Amino acid sequence: MEETYDVVVVGAGPGGEVVADRIVRAGLTAVVVEAEAVGGECSYWACVPSKALLRPGAARESARSVGGARQAVTGALDPAAVLARRDRFTGRGEDTGQADWLSRAGIALVRGHGRIAGERRVEVTAAGGGVRTLRARLAVVLSPGTRAALPPVEGLDRIGVWTNREATAADAVPARLVVIGGGVVACEMATAWRSLGSDVTLLVRDQALLTGWEPCAGEEVVRGLTDLGVAIRFGVSATRVARDPGTGAVTVETDDGTTLVCGEVLAAVGRRPRTADLGLEKVGLPGGDWLPVDDTCRVTSLDGDWLYAVGDVNRRAPLTHMAKYQARACAAAIAERAAGRPADTGRWRAWTADADRAAVPQAVFTHPEIASVGLTERAAREAGIEVRAVEYRIDDVAGAGLYADDYRGHAKLVVDVTRGVVVGCTLTGPLATELIHTATVAVVGEVPLERLWHAVPAFPTVSEVWLRLLEAYGL
Repeated sequence: MEETYDVVVVGAGPGGEVVADRIVRAGLTAVVVEAEAVGGECSYWACVPSKALLRPGAARESARSVGGARQAVTGALDPAAVLARRDRFTGRGEDTGQADWLSRAGIALVRGHGRIAGERRVEVTAAGGGVRTLRARLAVVLSPGTRAALPPVEGLDRIGVWTNREATAADAVPARLVVIGGGVVACEMATAWRSLGSDVTLLVRDQALLTGWEPCAGEEVVRGLTDLGVAIRFGVSATRVARDPGTGAVTVETDDGTTLVCGEVLAAVGRRPRTADLGLEKVGLPGGDWLPVDDTCRVTSLDGDWLYAVGDVNRRAPLTHMAKYQARACAAAIAERAAGRPADTGRWRAWTADADRAAVPQAVFTHPEIASVGLTERAAREAGIEVRAVEYRIDDVAGAGLYADDYRGHAKLVVDVTRGVVVGCTLTGPLATELIHTATVAVVGEVPLERLWHAVPAFPTVSEVWLRLLEAYGL
């Protein structure tokens, strides 16, 4: 017997939760299918626990940056207390609260592994083996997320390697940690575990960290990690790893001929879509691939308006906040189509095509924090935009010196000179992750610089950097 809903959502991460909520708000019915914990990767093994691990170290460093407070902060972090605080946020995978939220919102929940069984049909296999069939009157929305990719290192799959999941859920601090990678996860986890007392080494195959960012961001993070005591080895890759069954120690051999011994190895080299076992073959799509979508999140490699994909799996902007943004757009499109109206109308549509490509805000909680929105100078030029970049040391802003005695930060603005609007911004330093939303509003709103000039920042705040950037531009 089939159970019928207007929309069937596979995956109860941030994107899946929001699309189901918006569908119900539109007067339609929705069911969410989830094989793990309601809330997804972000709630239990990514954004939430990683920031919980990072915040204590950042708070200590913030206090130590101000004379008078510095003298009162002399001890190390308490690892047990930090890990306990993290567990209060994640509940160690206990999802009763989030499942109850689905119920209160009028969204049905079916626990089990969902697979497409045909057009608008999803079969759900429960942990005990029972199978239920769900039919969607309107649409099936896939939001399965991604899993960590492993680099081709001999023995890596046999040592119990850490991925983001183990790194954010560990119950003890490893004496020594080797991190393979140079991206956001690698840098944040190196920061977190070093602050908790681990001896951390980063193996980075490139010659820089955070290669997709403005160079100033990676340079500042290198400086910050080095100051914390993290050893960074550029142009070096692991070639073989092995764990001693007696001591538990891991030996890491590298391509420069050196050997490292550590307690754990974290692989942080990227993500892969969780689409290998979704039943995509039943509707003529290859399993294991990313799902290309249009601006309404409709899967473009399949005819018809019934299959959608939101979040990391469509590879447009793999960030929690952008998954939620896509989910709102997707639900609106489904509701419009259900009402017989074109799906390219509505207030949200004016920017959907660009917001998750050219106006994506990112926040990284390393030491120092870094944040960006929009295009880098290089990306803007490659897109054919005539740009001018201006930079300013945030250290020179009066409010920055008041905020921290040794404040160090950098700001870079990328301006489309033809239209006179900001198309990109990168910030580093304390409060960078909070300051970036101002830039996001400027980019998304396409606020002319002449108009932006009249948005006067309060004195004495770090936000005064906006005035200095516009002055550097010549206004």
